[in-house]
Amino acid sequence: MILYSFRRCPYAMRARMALHYSGCPVQICEVSLKAKPAEMLALSPKGTVPVLSVEGRVIEESLEIMRWALARHDPENWLLRDEPEAIEQMQALISRNDTLFKVRLNHYKYAERYPEQSREAYRALAEEILADLEARLTQHAYLLGERPSMADVALMPFIRQFAGVEPQWFAQAPYPGVRGWLQGWLESALFKAIMAR
Repeated sequence: MILYSFRRCPYAMRARMALHYSGCPVQICEVSLKAKPAEMLALSPKGTVPVLSVEGRVIEESLEIMRWALARHDPENWLLRDEPEAIEQMQALISRNDTLFKVRLNHYKYAERYPEQSREAYRALAEEILADLEARLTQHAYLLGERPSMADVALMPFIRQFAGVEPQWFAQAPYPGVRGWLQGWLESALFKAIMAR
């Protein structure tokens, strides 16, 4: 079982977290984005990480890797089995993150590439979504209740990226719930394990 990964890629991070949490014995192959290994490109010509090669099967999308790992072993029920309403909310949060928030985050992070608006304007657009997460995290410890779900792990690497664009601003922004939630994940044994060099 080999996972082609890039340490700081948020998609690869969430895949590594799910694999580690589920106890999958995976070999991590750290990829240089400037010199992608031929064996990875042979498996997945699109050339983006993460890519999981397992038992003759190739899984090329981070969410699919997460679901595959959690289907094998999910001790804390991150998939929220038997909670249809929560599953719907989880899917909606992840979908919004991977489409709308990701685009707004890119504009904010790389504002110089998108001169149509200022960095502050792009940040304000991303904050619309952050405000919803804050409302959730004011009510409970995790995005969908008092225990973590796949949504928390799928979103966390992107919120980490958002926080890193202007760390001083983020430290004082009106999102204490998001900050506390993010810090909890960053300090977790799980995150430290998947970020170890």
